[in-house]
Amino acid sequence: MPLKTILLFCATLSGAASVTAQTPDMVFLNGIVHTMDEQVPSATALALRGNRILAVGTDTVIGSLAGPSTKIVDLAGKTVIPGFIESHGHLLGTGYYRLRLDFSGIKNYGEMVEMVAAASRETPPGEWILGRGWHQSKWDTRPVPEVRGFQTHDALTAVSPDHPVWLRHASGHAGIANAKAMELAGVDSSTKFGEGGEIIRDGKGNPTGIFIELAQALIGDRVTPETPQTDRRAFGKAVEESVSKGVTTFVDAGTDRSHVDLYRTILAEGPPRMRLYVMVGARDDIDREELFSAPPDSGSGGGFLTVRAIKLGIDGALGSRSAWLMEPYLDDPGNLGHETLPVEDLVTISRRALETGYQVCVHAIGDRANHEVLDAFEKVFAEQPSPAAEARFRIEHAQILDSADIERFGRLGVIASVQGIHCTSDRPWAASRIGEDRIAEGAYAWRKLRDGGALLVNGTDTPVERVDPLKCFYASVTRQQPDGTPPGGFDPGEKMSREEALRSYTIDAAYGIFRERELGSIVPGKLADLVILSSDILTVPDDELLSTSVVATIVDGRFVFGAPD
Repeated sequence: MPLKTILLFCATLSGAASVTAQTPDMVFLNGIVHTMDEQVPSATALALRGNRILAVGTDTVIGSLAGPSTKIVDLAGKTVIPGFIESHGHLLGTGYYRLRLDFSGIKNYGEMVEMVAAASRETPPGEWILGRGWHQSKWDTRPVPEVRGFQTHDALTAVSPDHPVWLRHASGHAGIANAKAMELAGVDSSTKFGEGGEIIRDGKGNPTGIFIELAQALIGDRVTPETPQTDRRAFGKAVEESVSKGVTTFVDAGTDRSHVDLYRTILAEGPPRMRLYVMVGARDDIDREELFSAPPDSGSGGGFLTVRAIKLGIDGALGSRSAWLMEPYLDDPGNLGHETLPVEDLVTISRRALETGYQVCVHAIGDRANHEVLDAFEKVFAEQPSPAAEARFRIEHAQILDSADIERFGRLGVIASVQGIHCTSDRPWAASRIGEDRIAEGAYAWRKLRDGGALLVNGTDTPVERVDPLKCFYASVTRQQPDGTPPGGFDPGEKMSREEALRSYTIDAAYGIFRERELGSIVPGKLADLVILSSDILTVPDDELLSTSVVATIVDGRFVFGAPD
C-alpha cells in the first residue's frame, strides 16, 4: 500500500476512533475532498455530527460509521472544500448594490445617463436617485466634455433636473452629483474643501459634479438616510448572494457600530446562514475610544459574530487617482493622491489597539500609503513586542508597493489582504496611471510578497467587484480576464499557484481573522463550513474554472444553499 494511502487510512481511523461512540448525522461519499490539512490533504469522504466535522477519509471507513438515521449524500465525483472566507468585503454595501442602480456593466457615460433618465421617470420629483459601479477607465469611449479624466454632471442634470442624483464610483472613492444634489448640499464655485479630498472643477472654477475621497461627504451627508428596515433588506440580499457563491464567513471591512448591533439582532433571530467577522470603521477619537473601552468580542452568537478589529483608511484608490503615491500620476501630473488619515493618528490608534487586543486593518493602495503604514506598524511593534507577536495587523489591498517595502510584510508579520480580481480588473488601465516600470516593481506583487514570507488572504472587495470567490480564484491563478486575455496573464511571474489561491480563501484567511483553530480546513473537530463544487478547481484546465459552479454551501452543518439531494 502506498505511503500516502497508509497515512490517510491511519489518520482516518484516528479521526473516527475519537468519536466511535457517536453516529454521524450526515456522511458524504464518492467525492474529491481537499481538506487544506497538510497531514491529510485529500480524501473521498467525510462525516458530520451536529455542527462539527466528525471524520475524514475513504468511502469504506466513513461509510461504516453511518447508522440507521444517518443521511447519506452521494457526491458523485463532485469536490468538497472548506467554506470560502471573503476576507475583504462590505456587507451592507453588497446588499444595497442590489437595491439601487447598478452601473457595473455599462460601456460608456451615455448608458449611465440613460439609466438615470429611466429612473427619473419612475421616481417622484425630489426623491434621491442613487447608484454605484461606474468606472470611467473601463468605458469604450471617453466622455465629452471631460475634465481630468472624469465626465461632468451636465448630461445627468439635463435628464434629471428635479431629482438629486448621487452615483458612486465602483471603488467607492469618488462620486458624481447632478446640479440638484449640489444645490441641496450648498456646493457652488465658492465651496472650498481641505485635506483628504477634492472637488473637481472645470476651467472656470465651477464644480463638475465629481467629488473625490472625503469630499464625497458634502453630498453623501445630504442623502436620505438609510433606515433599519432598508438595512435589513440589504443584509438579507448580501447574505443571499454570498452563500450562493460559497461564502461561509464574510469579513465586513469597515462598518458602523450601529450596524454591529443590527447584525447581533438579526443573527439572534436565527438560524444564521453565514458567519461575520467585523472591522469597525470608527470615524473619530470618541468613536474609537468607545470601541477600545470594550473587550474584543471573539465570537458571540454561537460563533457567528466576531468583533475584534478596527478599520482605518490612509488613502484612496487608483481608479479615482486618490491612492497616495511616491511619484505623481502619469495621467494627472502634479497629483500624488490623498493622505486621508494623518500618519501620527495611525500610530496613536495602532498603539491603543495593541494595548486593548484589537486588530488593526488599514486600507492602503498607493506605494506611499503602504510605506507609511508599515513604518507606523514597525514603530508600535518595537514599543510593544509581546502583544505584537500575535497582533496579526493587516494592510487591506497592498496594491502598489515600493520594492524596498515588500520584504517588510513577512518580517513584521503584517498580513497582506489582497483582492486577486482587482489585478485583472485594473491592470488594463493601471499602466496609464503609474507606468509599466512601477507596476513591474511592486503592483499586485503576490509572488514577491509570498517569497518574502508574507501571508496573503484573498477577497473581492464586494461591491467593488461581485462577491464571487471562484472568479477571484481564476484571476489569482491565471491573472487573465474572463475572456482569457492576455495570453499567459498580466505579469505572469506574480501568479498564485492553485493551492496558494485556495489557502488564501480558506486556512490562511481563517488565520487572518484568528479562527484557524475552528475554520479553514476539513479536520475532525472543526466547524462544518463546507462548499460543494461542480468540478475540482485544483486540477481542471484554466478555461474550465469559470464554468465551475457552487452546488451547495454548508454552514454549521446545515445546507444554506443547495440541498442534500
